[in-house]
Amino acid sequence: MSEVRLPLSGGCQCGQLRYRVNTMPLTFYCCHCTECQGQSSSAFGMSLRVPADGVELVGRTDSYLRDAGNPIAVEGVFCPDCGTRVVHRGRGADSGSSVKAGTLDDKSWLHPVGHIWTSSAQPWVKLDGLIYDKQPDDGYAALIDAFQARFALVSR
Repeated sequence: MSEVRLPLSGGCQCGQLRYRVNTMPLTFYCCHCTECQGQSSSAFGMSLRVPADGVELVGRTDSYLRDAGNPIAVEGVFCPDCGTRVVHRGRGADSGSSVKAGTLDDKSWLHPVGHIWTSSAQPWVKLDGLIYDKQPDDGYAALIDAFQARFALVSR
């Protein structure tokens, strides 16, 4: 079993926007949808899901509301100085947050428990763990269970 040491900290590339994760993350997975590929400028996005009140932002922020007409639209929060996206906030039924895990100060412990939207994954990406062709039907329950089984909380 690996350890998660709270608080987790991270921030944008220029350092003007910082954050702390003060609660145990729910899960960590990679999303291979074409939106995450475009937003991350990579083959996938890395999402560390936390309860909505589990992320404390320090510094100026701006945001982009993706699919604003949708009741479950996602708000992307980023640094207005360098443009680094640090967190996604869900709306409606999904009010949790996803920290963009590449912005964590310490990424050494990260290992995804699964992958979603693999129907659009790049063919060279090697997948392990739980695999979902699209969005999980179970509301991330299996991903959360897998994360909880792999990681233990250790306070600093």
